[in-house]
Amino acid sequence: MAEPLRRNTSLPESHRSRLRPCGPWPALLFVLLCPLTACVETAREPAVDWKSMREEMVSRQIEARGIRDPRVLAAMRHVPRHRFVEPSLRRHAYDDGPLPIGRRQTISQPFIVAAMSEALDPQPQDRVLEIGTGSGYQAAVLSRLVERVYSIEIIEELALRAREVLADGDYDNVEVVIGDGYRGLPREAPFDGIIVTAAPTAVPQPLIEQLRPGGRLVVPVGDWSQELRVIEKTEAGVVSRVLFPVRFVPMTGEAEGQP
Repeated sequence: MAEPLRRNTSLPESHRSRLRPCGPWPALLFVLLCPLTACVETAREPAVDWKSMREEMVSRQIEARGIRDPRVLAAMRHVPRHRFVEPSLRRHAYDDGPLPIGRRQTISQPFIVAAMSEALDPQPQDRVLEIGTGSGYQAAVLSRLVERVYSIEIIEELALRAREVLADGDYDNVEVVIGDGYRGLPREAPFDGIIVTAAPTAVPQPLIEQLRPGGRLVVPVGDWSQELRVIEKTEAGVVSRVLFPVRFVPMTGEAEGQP
């Protein structure tokens, strides 16, 4: 749900319906007698090549910015982002930026999804928790990288919509839970990785506690000024590093009452 901080309805002649003569009939008889399938060309919009659009998105927006994990790149090429946005916005699905999904939330910029996925260092046997399902797109990408994804969404309307889209796409290793993700999902902990797609003002301690040793938490932190952090749980303790500045929607629910 974020992006890095940076910067005539008329048809052409070739598409207009037109009649082909079927013989020396007067025009009226021609229209009445000739089979419509043979005599009328219906104007049709050309099919959209979504696969090529994804290839271009990965090449120009993701690989060009330094994402190198081949499994992450393959997942970004595979998951149809246009299925996770409103039909009226699908022509912009592979643009270099976030898009609104309703309830003042967004689907994140493709680069952000790829960068967070790579930072998580996902392995095929991993179990991952996502805080903030949103459209379901990040969960869908993760589903191609790990064994199991649990995703929590506080807005019921978005959670139900994401469930439907994910079910239609056969992402059967994703479970969407309706609820406040601040305290994670204790019943399924510990997790090999946790991704947070909304910004708390401080890293939620319950999420760190639910990481297994060696696990990673990828989270945007801050109020107006935010940074994307990778937090790793090691035998020596918790190690944190900053990736880059970002702008995410704020984390709501219990997070709003935290200092």
